Amino acid sequence: MNQPLFSIVSPVYKAEKIVPELVQRILEAIESITEDYEIILVEDGSPDNSWEAILEVSKKDHRIKGIKLSRNFGQHYAITAGLDNTKGEWVIVMDCDLQDQPEEISKLLEVAQQGSSIVLARRAVRTDGFFKKISSRVFYSVLSYLTGVKQDSSVANFGIYHQSVVKAIRQLREPIRYFPTMVRWVGFQKTYVDIKHGERFSGTTSYNWHKLFRLAIDIILANSDKPIRLIVKAGFALSFSAFLFGLYSIWRYLTGQIIVPGYTSLLVSVWFIGGLLMSVLGIIGLYVGKIFEGVKNRPVYVVEKIINE
Repeated sequence: MNQPLFSIVSPVYKAEKIVPELVQRILEAIESITEDYEIILVEDGSPDNSWEAILEVSKKDHRIKGIKLSRNFGQHYAITAGLDNTKGEWVIVMDCDLQDQPEEISKLLEVAQQGSSIVLARRAVRTDGFFKKISSRVFYSVLSYLTGVKQDSSVANFGIYHQSVVKAIRQLREPIRYFPTMVRWVGFQKTYVDIKHGERFSGTTSYNWHKLFRLAIDIILANSDKPIRLIVKAGFALSFSAFLFGLYSIWRYLTGQIIVPGYTSLLVSVWFIGGLLMSVLGIIGLYVGKIFEGVKNRPVYVVEKIINE
């Protein structure tokens, strides 16, 4: 079998109404470039009939491959499953909601053929709602600060990646998956291209504040020890301020300004230090918990079915 020139990977979740339109637009966009391609749709334990929609479109073309995960693992785990099954020289990763528009693939490819191993789509003007824009900016700002790496809220998963990049990403098997961070870590030459961001074809985003917060915590714990460093700095600052306050209290006692000892400062100090210690133990516990997850060495996803393999 000839190696497909292009592999298009898209994680699918709550998209039974979107899949037919997604595939149709991908076909129109990619067939104007080449007939040597494969489309990999990864159903991530969706509660609707997304898998049935994938089965329907895959019957019409053997180049449309469907991968059904055994449960909902998460978007970035589904992307990993798709990457592990790609054969193309160039791999295109895009979301299934059609905000990543297939019509922009040719623009990304044109830049990739000029020598870049990674071409990332940059959403110059986002069409998301107010909540999504604000939550995204907060998420990436906190992530940038705590990981020490500048995160761009206008760049997500949509892009073209050479197979050499994909092979490098495949070697990263840590249990916490976040595709943009892995792309940034492996290196290679990157180019950014401004694209038109589309409207969501159907439904609403599955990310809410709670999910974004959990995702941010996982990414920070997996990629940075800055929270522990901040705790160490806070501890030194607290110790130094306590030393200065002790000297001040001794001076006040020797000059007769303290006559009757009180309990307010003692109570506040105990509560403050107790709360700080609980926070420190909590953060250390989170790191230990992630280490515990990692040493289990479980697979990052489980495949239930594959069609047109």
